[in-house]
Amino acid sequence: MSNHTTVTTFLLLGFPSVHHQEYLIAITFLASYAAILVGNLLIIALIFSDRDLYRPMYFFLCNLSSLEIFITTSIIPKAVGSLLMSSKTISYQACMTQCYFYSLLGSIEFILLAVMSYDRYAAICYPLQYPMLMNSRLCLQLLLGSWCAGFLFTIVPTVLVVRLPFCSANHIDHFFCDSMLLIKLSCAETQTVELVSFMTSFIILFGSLIMTAVSYLYIIKTILRLPSTSSRNKAFSTCSSHFTIVILGYGSCIFLYVRPSIQCVSYNKAVALINTLVTPLMSPFIFSLRNQQMKDALKITFFSSG
Repeated sequence: MSNHTTVTTFLLLGFPSVHHQEYLIAITFLASYAAILVGNLLIIALIFSDRDLYRPMYFFLCNLSSLEIFITTSIIPKAVGSLLMSSKTISYQACMTQCYFYSLLGSIEFILLAVMSYDRYAAICYPLQYPMLMNSRLCLQLLLGSWCAGFLFTIVPTVLVVRLPFCSANHIDHFFCDSMLLIKLSCAETQTVELVSFMTSFIILFGSLIMTAVSYLYIIKTILRLPSTSSRNKAFSTCSSHFTIVILGYGSCIFLYVRPSIQCVSYNKAVALINTLVTPLMSPFIFSLRNQQMKDALKITFFSSG
């Protein structure tokens, strides 16, 4: 690589079409990032402080909130710095590191969403056996399996991207180091790297999506068989928040990554904003406002003294 790579820094163009509004965009990013940190840390704190929330569903939710924080932190601070400063450069090493951790954490998140759908399937379809099915040992194994699978699926395409030579082009028309855009900048043949990246993204996204869809098909089938309307509404309410996050997450990432070529950079940036800012920002509100146990925990935490 040292014989071919002459690029030592990349230039993050960010939002050149609205250059005069970069300070406003930076403030919006910073405010959203602060809200994401506060909201997801509050979810984590509530789950740790309330023993009624010591259940598999909230164990996975706690880890999902942690991933939301890590993913946003891997992107937004650097993006804000690039928007506020005249220098928009990022070093080669930092760019590759950002690319890897964004891909790794995103892959783990989708696998974890599939795990959470299985948890809801077990809770609704097998309520009597649920405590034995989803014991603490299995929950820990599923979490570790999510991290291991995410690592295995992202390490190969990342290594292939790192090994690509970059001769002169170093302008990335994005607000972070996106792997597909890095591949386009290489001065070597990239068909193999593109194919591997496409296939790994396809397997992660559609593999976890199929698992989630199958789980929800059985969930819906079971709920419709419940005798009373109140029972059906209660069962649906336990899945609605997770299902909303699934739609937001899968919709944006399928648009971004499961395509053989880059089509419209502006649309890519808009959808990437949904994935890196909107979904992590909405997630705490969706899980806290649409979940009765989370609302009860919030009331106890903030109003018990009154």
